[in-house]
Amino acid sequence: MPARSGAGTTAPSGAGMDIGIIGSGHIGGTLTRRLSALGHRVTVANSRGPDSLAALTAETGATAGTVQQAARARDLVVVTIPQKAIPSLPRDLFAATPASTVVVDTGNYYPELRDGRIAELDAGLNDSEWVARHLGRPVLKAFNNVVARTLARGGLPAGAPGRIALSVAGDDVAAKQRVLQLFDALGFDGVDAGSLADSWRQQVGTPPTATTSTPPRCGPRSRPPSATRSPTTAARARRW
Repeated sequence: MPARSGAGTTAPSGAGMDIGIIGSGHIGGTLTRRLSALGHRVTVANSRGPDSLAALTAETGATAGTVQQAARARDLVVVTIPQKAIPSLPRDLFAATPASTVVVDTGNYYPELRDGRIAELDAGLNDSEWVARHLGRPVLKAFNNVVARTLARGGLPAGAPGRIALSVAGDDVAAKQRVLQLFDALGFDGVDAGSLADSWRQQVGTPPTATTSTPPRCGPRSRPPSATRSPTTAARARRW
């Protein structure tokens, strides 16, 4: 059974961590705001370059950078971009990243709505295992099963009734503990959801995501017949 933490106790927040965020969309922008407010040093990057982040950095005090600069964060790097954009990242993106840096993948695979078909995922490979292969770096899966407005406003003090739990999956126990502490600092209970191979349990269409307004899957890699990939959605998938 997954282990739950943060219920009634306050874990160390790790305030003052050096964090890189690759992607400035709903989740990336929200994490930039919340983690900066907690006192972490945040470098945020997107596909459009640092100049496009002027409003976000003015609001939060975060630093705008390139994806390479964000990937060199000493403590934590969050990759929060559309699944289809992962192969477009530089192949040596993490070459200068410290081995101790935790890398988190927040992605979800939406083949009809956004990402197109990805053969390895359609064949059954877990979303984040596929990401790890492309990045050439172990990853944790987290923040993929919460919508941005909940991440922004849904946090509660430890022990409060109705406190929402977020899950993290991965193979490095110490790295997961760092993310569980971050969940608690953000106002959420944390659940250790097992290994990266177990991360399918928090992919789209499973209970941890279905309860946070994520579109459900009809089958392992299918979408409802009415779910069409609009030009607007496709364009957004190219920008992160």
